[in-house]
Amino acid sequence: MASSPKALEAIILAAGKGTRMESDLPKVCHPVGGRAMVCAVVDACFKAGCSRVVVVVGYKQELVREALAEYGDRVEFAIQHEQLGTGHAVVSAVDAFPVEKRAQTDVFVLCGDGPLIRTSTLLAMLEKHRSTDAHATLATSVIDDPDGYGRIVRDADGGFARIVEQKNASDAELKINEVNPSYYCMNADAMFEALKKVNRNELTGEYYITDVFEHMLKDSKRVEVIDAVPAQDILSINTLEHLATVDAIYRARHSAQASPETTTEGTV
Repeated sequence: MASSPKALEAIILAAGKGTRMESDLPKVCHPVGGRAMVCAVVDACFKAGCSRVVVVVGYKQELVREALAEYGDRVEFAIQHEQLGTGHAVVSAVDAFPVEKRAQTDVFVLCGDGPLIRTSTLLAMLEKHRSTDAHATLATSVIDDPDGYGRIVRDADGGFARIVEQKNASDAELKINEVNPSYYCMNADAMFEALKKVNRNELTGEYYITDVFEHMLKDSKRVEVIDAVPAQDILSINTLEHLATVDAIYRARHSAQASPETTTEGTV
């Protein structure tokens, strides 16, 4: 990949409780591979070349901070005081990104509860983002059972059109197997400008980061999509059973000395 003058940083969303985990521990602090699961996401970002990572914290934030203390000042924190959705969480980190530097900064936006993330996926997304001079790029996944996920709707030319959530999808859209696993790379300036235009969802009262792409397209900004996330990597951790499954996969990868960057297990 050609060198770029742009900075590369990350925002990791880690403010939620995880109500179905049957524990008072913040969801991202549950262990995978012997460490808090959020550590795997932070590791992937640094291996992909990020100069710093901003972690958005909220519920029992002192435990998340403690879990990430090993990174020192390479990890910074932003506080989401209310749980008002993913868009609101990203806005909570706005002060960590000086206005004068945003145009020359690309930002990964990721969830802290996805420890099966691969550095190779982030690098593929970044390559697509920079080689096409996009304002935003989504890494998607094609899975056999898309139930519960937002679907990626493409236009006639194969480009990105929109993300449609399952509850709003038509019968035809429900048959789409390309889904949104919440892997984003965006120009910081374009992202924060688009977030200013995002309204609260009428049903939930929350602000969603996925709405920024529609606003970017309306403003003639370039949004790219790359099918780069192996199906296995988007396993959701919502229960202790899910946690055990992901932990087993994570440990198997490492015990086989096959890093997340090189293993072909579960690729699509």
